[in-house]
Amino acid sequence: MNRRALLKLAAAAPMAAAFSWTGEEVVHASRLSRVAQEPFTPVFFTAHEYETVKILVDLIIPKDDRSGSATDAGVPQFMDFILNEQTGRQNAMRGGLAWLDLECHRRFDRDFASSSDAQQRAMLDDISWPQRVKPEASHGVPFFNSFRDLTASGFFSSQMGIEDLQYTGNTFVPEWNGCPDEVLKKLGLRPAAE
Repeated sequence: MNRRALLKLAAAAPMAAAFSWTGEEVVHASRLSRVAQEPFTPVFFTAHEYETVKILVDLIIPKDDRSGSATDAGVPQFMDFILNEQTGRQNAMRGGLAWLDLECHRRFDRDFASSSDAQQRAMLDDISWPQRVKPEASHGVPFFNSFRDLTASGFFSSQMGIEDLQYTGNTFVPEWNGCPDEVLKKLGLRPAAE
């Protein structure tokens, strides 16, 4: 399963307590972020935090042959709208971004945004897998899990994300012939006729 498929699943899962948004909040923020004009000036994030957020979301959902990156989909704007309206969740986000910078300073003598691509990826690799995290990086795991969930929610509620999912909505099916054989085989099931 590739990163994009995993993120689709993660978007459907409930977010961690500090970042749990209702479906209505996600839809509302997604609509607001779509009307944001460029250049976008964040309301919640500082300039430095916003640069860090843009880097992080694009490391989580990079541009590929199917769609653009999380930044192309407006995820940083989406996050700014969500966090500006949800004041009770602001400390967790700011604290996580500050922890990330402090940890990068400890390791690389520079903040996350100023670190090289390899250093940024190494940092995220250390907090992406809760089962493998070292004790000194354990504080970053809940933040990163929540940040990744919010990134996926922002991306897959955007127009680009909906197109990436190839969601067709409620379309009329004049005749239902059951699940296609190739899908059943991929799932390890046998067609009904066998």
